[in-house]
Amino acid sequence: MHKDQPIHHGSLEHLLPPSWKAQITAWLAEDTPSYDYAGFVVGEHPRTATLWGKSAGIIAGIPFFTEIFKQCGCEVEWHAKEGSYINRPKDGSGKTKVATVRGPARGLLLGERVGLNLLARCSGIATVSRDMLLSLRSAGYEGILAGTRKTTPGFRLVEKYGMLVGGADTHRMDLSSMIMLKDNHVWSRGSITDAVQAAKMVGGFALKVEVEVQNEEEADEAIAAGADVVMLDNFTGDGVKVAAKSLREKWKGKREFLIEVSGGLREDNVFDYANNDIDIISTSSIHQGTPHVDFSLKIDQDQIRQDS
Repeated sequence: MHKDQPIHHGSLEHLLPPSWKAQITAWLAEDTPSYDYAGFVVGEHPRTATLWGKSAGIIAGIPFFTEIFKQCGCEVEWHAKEGSYINRPKDGSGKTKVATVRGPARGLLLGERVGLNLLARCSGIATVSRDMLLSLRSAGYEGILAGTRKTTPGFRLVEKYGMLVGGADTHRMDLSSMIMLKDNHVWSRGSITDAVQAAKMVGGFALKVEVEVQNEEEADEAIAAGADVVMLDNFTGDGVKVAAKSLREKWKGKREFLIEVSGGLREDNVFDYANNDIDIISTSSIHQGTPHVDFSLKIDQDQIRQDS
């Protein structure tokens, strides 16, 4: 595990806000809005189930999965750690034992689909994030790999959590976390300079101001106006390298700022943009449309036979 990954420095569960458990209650309510008909069929006989990992990937989302089953009256015993990598076993079984869940049969089945959906999605994001970060490190890039705010409504906390487990930066969590002035903000205000000055007046010393720019001239205007971060948006790979080097040389000793590159970056083209004049590479490809890690939850049939 690399020291530049957040999970190395403490439990990511300690980041979660007081409201996170209420979100899980809402997810369970969405899945069972009225009667639990299948739950009536199985009742509350004590059962044990195994969580199986069926594809390779990084495990992410343990606190959420555990709380889902806790709210359903069950307990989870984990056999793998958050952020650990699971491989398909060599014995040909095609699956790895990840956790044991114990509780009433109805509770196990109430939490099953919500828990599996969450774990598969969060783990998929962590896996893609880790893979891209390690690829960039292998290529010599020393800066930050970040996600974006293009997250699923109502599921942002989990998706950003998955990025952290994978070692990526979450970028801003929401509109209140950092002031980002995109093209529509600038056009609506009239100029980059005026937009940055207005943002600085209300954001004060506590909030950074980032400006999305389309060319080097706009970057110069943003830096001169006091922007903390300039985002080179939708540049070509060569264009990024030329502009970033030029900005570094031009403003050296005059202004402190970060350079971010974004816009259409994926695993198959990110290396065209990666260079150490860039502080941040941000991409939604580590959390939008990412493959899931496959899990299943199966009740122990031997126990059922013994109870029969």
